[in-house]
Amino acid sequence: MKTILFDLDGTLTDSGEGIINCAWLALKRFGLPLPDKETMRVFVGPPLRDSFLRFGVPEDGVETAIEIYRSRYVPTGMFENTPYPGIKSMLAALKETGHKLLVATSKPEGMATAILEKFQLAPYFDLICGASMDNTRDSKDKVIAYLLEKTGGADDYIMVGDTAFDVEGAAVNGIPTIGVSWGYGKVEDMVATGAKAIAHSPAELLELLRT
Repeated sequence: MKTILFDLDGTLTDSGEGIINCAWLALKRFGLPLPDKETMRVFVGPPLRDSFLRFGVPEDGVETAIEIYRSRYVPTGMFENTPYPGIKSMLAALKETGHKLLVATSKPEGMATAILEKFQLAPYFDLICGASMDNTRDSKDKVIAYLLEKTGGADDYIMVGDTAFDVEGAAVNGIPTIGVSWGYGKVEDMVATGAKAIAHSPAELLELLRT
């Protein structure tokens, strides 16, 4: 049976509203332009540091921007979020057939755990791994490397994610990826970076993971 690593934002839950609202707050405090919601979708998935730099926050202001973001995200923003339809039943089916399920997210680990517990998804996972608060583990490849240190790794691991960052981070660690089209990344980017397949619904993902 495969061991399956799941991304969180854009893969298990639709977290865009909370992330975008908190990012807008930080950009506003810096007096920067506030892009429309569609443009801000790129905040979902990548490390916050990279996204704030991309939107004009100066290098020496990035940590302040992240603090402003988290000042709203921790009490409110992280729960402006909902599991995608069909996710819970897919996870239940995978567990019932003996698959080991893990989470590998660029979101800070404590926040990821709180979100999964809030939406009653945490019991499906044997391990939840995320970024560290001190930025020493802030990218998908580092999170996956940390996960592999904890589990010992195996040849039957597979990643599931919605962005090219998931595909690239898994590939660095020798793990193939199935991309999902319902999240915040672009299918063409996932294909270009080496995704082995693309699922267009949790039901289709379930079938791909069972083959």
